[in-house]
Amino acid sequence: MASTAAYDEIADWYEQEFLGAQHAATTDGNPLSLGGLLHDLLGEGSGTCLEIGCGTGVHAARLRDLGWTPVGLDLSYGMLRYARDRLPIAQADAERLPVRDNSVPAAVAVMVHTDMPGYPAVLREAARVLRPGGVFVHIGVHPCFCGGFADRGDPDAVVIRPGYLDGHWTKTSWTDQGVRDKVGGTHRPLPEVLHAFLDAGLILERFAEDGAPSPIVLAVKARKR
Repeated sequence: MASTAAYDEIADWYEQEFLGAQHAATTDGNPLSLGGLLHDLLGEGSGTCLEIGCGTGVHAARLRDLGWTPVGLDLSYGMLRYARDRLPIAQADAERLPVRDNSVPAAVAVMVHTDMPGYPAVLREAARVLRPGGVFVHIGVHPCFCGGFADRGDPDAVVIRPGYLDGHWTKTSWTDQGVRDKVGGTHRPLPEVLHAFLDAGLILERFAEDGAPSPIVLAVKARKR
């Protein structure tokens, strides 16, 4: 995960300015309109839904709307200062979840995998804590169209530059209004992302993309055997 200090330093900006702009640009009250993906892939349910890398907790309301009881974990205390008013929280490293084996029916990771250099280990932890048959939903920036190699300055014509296959950490960004130029991000090509699910022992069930004309988001539904 990105360093604690990095997100602690930008937590106020993230909550008040970045998320404020995202809310203003959407119609469903969920940043980047991700509520539809949570509805379609996670679906309605009951019991604990662990949000790994919950940030400021902005997805908690949507999880409750679906019947789940959200519990959030994040490394950044600065982000958790906002999250604690939205859901039960714990400060923790996503690569070492303070959760018992086989104990939760659902877990989600929303727009965080590029902040977690050890994301394959995070997926193994998600598989460990899920009950048999439990569901895990990943929603993240699209590996093929977002990153230091993607220039989205023209929304109608995304330019893909060399670098997609490099798989590296970078602070290069097409905009200075986002997160990446402030804390950086780790890019993994699409096959590497999907292989990490398989290596964790998760069964891939469904996929979705969101954003136009080129997708911004790739979402994956997986299940523990």
